Order: sequence, then C-alpha cells, then structure tokens
Amino acid sequence: MDAGDRIPHDDWVDQDLLTRDEASERLVAEIAEVTRRIEAGEGDELMERRLSGMKEALEHYRNR
Repeated sequence: MDAGDRIPHDDWVDQDLLTRDEASERLVAEIAEVTRRIEAGEGDELMERRLSGMKEALEHYRNR
C-alpha cells in the first residue's frame, strides 16, 4: 500500500468497544427482560440456561 493511499488518520477509535461498565449495564437490562419472560410463562430450558449464563457473566464483570 502506498502511503498516499492511507486515510489521514487511524480509525481504530471508531470501533464499538464495550467497557466492563457498559457490558454490565446491557447484561442487567437483558437479565431483567429474560426474567420477565420466564415469569410470564414464555421461558423454556434454553432460556433458563441463558439467564444463568448471563448472571454468571455479570458476576464476573462486577468482581474484576
């Protein structure tokens, strides 16, 4: 690649990277939604397992 073909600045700062806080916030919202659906009788075993995994991931983010 010729130096003239490069963009004037690196665009890596534009990537959508989540911080631990942002990931935690999204998990809390998703946990609330999945819990609501399970309590409304819309859940199944897969949804229960997903909820368990999300709770485990949230605990991981909070304890680091």
